[in-house]
Amino acid sequence: MVGATGEPRTAATPVSGARIQLFASMIQDGNRSYWDAEFARQRWGGLLAPPALLMGWLIPPPWEPGGRRPVASMVLSVPLPGTTFINAANDVEFFEPIVEGDVLTVVEELVSVSPEKRTRLGVGHFVETLETYRRRDGAVVATSRNTLFRFTPEGAS
Repeated sequence: MVGATGEPRTAATPVSGARIQLFASMIQDGNRSYWDAEFARQRWGGLLAPPALLMGWLIPPPWEPGGRRPVASMVLSVPLPGTTFINAANDVEFFEPIVEGDVLTVVEELVSVSPEKRTRLGVGHFVETLETYRRRDGAVVATSRNTLFRFTPEGAS
């Protein structure tokens, strides 16, 4: 499966100024780019999305009318043993600002699967994926390289 890509997933809603400001208020971040619409429009083209919200724009709601089911991460379909995942590393790179009104699409690629490893947590595999985020115009706005450790906890049967 290394090199395989998942189906593109498009956010159900555009990047929202209300969500930008809710997030900024929860972390008490007064950055003008999140709060001052005129400043942000002149500087970025709209209210700027905080970097920490990147993955959040694509998280589907747990329920929608009509029963559309959320698409699971590709890493869950890799046929490996293990009952638990932990996030071992994440590296995100931004190429373009993400602003209010943008609609993002992500494609996930399976980059690598390690040989079996024994750690203090248990025996398992490191699984690395690369997510590429694009705007409607096709521009790549960010990439996220994520490494998860899929394992069975030590002592679990």
